[in-house]
Amino acid sequence: MASFVLAGGGSGGHVIPLLAVARELRARGHAVRFVGTEGGIEAKLVPAQDFPIDWITIGGLNRVGWRQALLTLLELPWSIWQASRVLEQARPAAVFSTGGYVAGPVILAALWKRIPVVAMEPNAVPGFTHRKVGRFVARALVGFEETACWFPKGRTEVTGLPVREGFFGLPVKPRGPRLMVLITGGSQGSRTLNRAVEESWPLWKKGSVRLMHQTGRASFEELDPKFRASGVAGEIAPFFEDMPHAFAQADLVVSRAGMGAVSELAAAGKPSILVPLPTASDQHQLRNAEAMVKAGAARLVLDAELTGTRLVEEVTRMAAEPRLLERMGAAARAFSKPAAARRAAEILESVAVSPEKPVDRR
Repeated sequence: MASFVLAGGGSGGHVIPLLAVARELRARGHAVRFVGTEGGIEAKLVPAQDFPIDWITIGGLNRVGWRQALLTLLELPWSIWQASRVLEQARPAAVFSTGGYVAGPVILAALWKRIPVVAMEPNAVPGFTHRKVGRFVARALVGFEETACWFPKGRTEVTGLPVREGFFGLPVKPRGPRLMVLITGGSQGSRTLNRAVEESWPLWKKGSVRLMHQTGRASFEELDPKFRASGVAGEIAPFFEDMPHAFAQADLVVSRAGMGAVSELAAAGKPSILVPLPTASDQHQLRNAEAMVKAGAARLVLDAELTGTRLVEEVTRMAAEPRLLERMGAAARAFSKPAAARRAAEILESVAVSPEKPVDRR
């Protein structure tokens, strides 16, 4: 049995794949510890899965104001020391990172101690942390072939991002009399998507669609009574607990373009309209969406261009073209990587240092 430390946080897109890999490692008999911040979503998700987690103090550096950047730089030596203490106690055979500001100090401490680092970078363009340290990692697991150029030659493998099993194997849904459209801006919702969907309600041809709209908790109470009064068929919820079930019902998905969302679309084989978050670091959501569009799996609408009218026009145009949605769904499924968590665990085992080898304490 080996010990592994997993780091990545700040958003569900970083933490959920870590949890999938952690479960696979635990099933193989290994010990797993997480490193995170008490203010990140990992503070809720990781303990709920019964994994131990250690805390460090660190904030973001990329696309933040100068005050936050200065504070983070001042915190960095302390956070590296905190991460170093965790590694000394855990004595991991390897460190696994999905990026984000939490991962930076852990990777730096691991490299200093000569502990192998495996980075999972599913975005078309790596985030800030992986761009800065990518040339030092033992292996890089990527979502797109073009991402390999950011890492050492010969050390990358296209594995995709671990996705909940429920998304895989969804049967192809036959079209009914109404087009089923799922709109989701992620667990927190999206103001842009929420506004555009509200604007679209009076514009749909009667009986043409059924909407399933995940609003996020902040907007639900305002939108719910308005939706019920609109007369549009469908349902509105702050959060769909069973998202694979929601995907199964959908003919088309309207979504942000984080890699978690893109990976779920691929696993489910669903066509989509992608609206990248314009403030995403290094425009990685735009790059993700462009890759899906290039493959014929999605349509792209920029955040600034999404209105109710544009939403109705895009959906109507796509639904009218014979078998277009079916072809797009098949193209999306080609991106699917059902064994991503298993492959990540195998690679971690392959690079692991011997448990008997002491951690370098230089």
